Amino acid sequence: MIKGGKPMTTPTLLNWAVLGTGVIANEMASALAGMGRSLYGVCNRTYEKASVFAEKYGVKQVYPTYDALFSDPNVDVIYITTPHNTHYSFIKTALEHKKHVLAEKSITLNSRELEELTALAREKNLVFAEAMTIWHMPLYKKLWELTEGGNLGRVQMITANFGSFKDYDMKNRFFNRSLAGGALLDIGVYALSAIRSFMEETPDQILSQMLPAPTGVDEQATILLKNKKGQMATAALSLHSKQPKRMMISCENAYIEIMEYPRADEAVITDAVTGKRTVIHEGNTADALKYELLDMESAVLNGERSVMKLDETRDVMAMMTALRKEWGLTYPEEE
Repeated sequence: MIKGGKPMTTPTLLNWAVLGTGVIANEMASALAGMGRSLYGVCNRTYEKASVFAEKYGVKQVYPTYDALFSDPNVDVIYITTPHNTHYSFIKTALEHKKHVLAEKSITLNSRELEELTALAREKNLVFAEAMTIWHMPLYKKLWELTEGGNLGRVQMITANFGSFKDYDMKNRFFNRSLAGGALLDIGVYALSAIRSFMEETPDQILSQMLPAPTGVDEQATILLKNKKGQMATAALSLHSKQPKRMMISCENAYIEIMEYPRADEAVITDAVTGKRTVIHEGNTADALKYELLDMESAVLNGERSVMKLDETRDVMAMMTALRKEWGLTYPEEE
């Protein structure tokens, strides 16, 4: 067992618990199984669902209450997969109980929450991070090496699209203001994270347009970004208008195209002069959750916390907070 916040001296296996039993929780349990591991514990608002989940994945502990999970001294890391308007309170409680935390996107609702939790994690010497696939896919690690290496020239312009076609039901979580719905926190976080990852520094100029759904949350948005290095980006988001998950990074000497970019394992680099196309393949889309878990374990066990990209997560959250302020969009927890 790893005591929260204490330095590691010998290699060991972490005891993971998951909060929630939805799609991501199932993917996480499957990813651990693919690593020859199993979840230590699970907790859900409905105990029966947690029991079914535990039986399916061979989970050792099913907790009847959230407090039982947080108080278990055998739990090292908690993966929080509940709706993002619940994250702040769950993360804070987990950190106060000296648990390392990996939380689904969007990690919090706003920068105030994120900065408070970041300070608490540092005080407790705990790893706290967002489960953003882009930070961990091998393809991106390779592309960052290429763009930072100079052969492609400086990154100058980036575009990122993400459009879903959700049922136009204002009660579902995508459009429900009480559940922190809207395109920005649900899918825009991918676009802005991908954009930030190729920029030398965070944008300081942000312009946008937003089309609200009948509930007032952002149904569509277009965003323009520019940093002090002159790097520019655009993002186009929609919840009820399908778009390809396509990203393009334009450098001085070539441009990079990535399809299905949140969990991409392939990119095409086109030379600006010759037009020659080079296909880059790294990792496997199906292993996206495994890469997250491996990096989190490396951060906890080996102290390699930079791989979790918390500073970049904070930059992205600052952008989203500024955008929602411009739009006048708040959630009940913020009022």
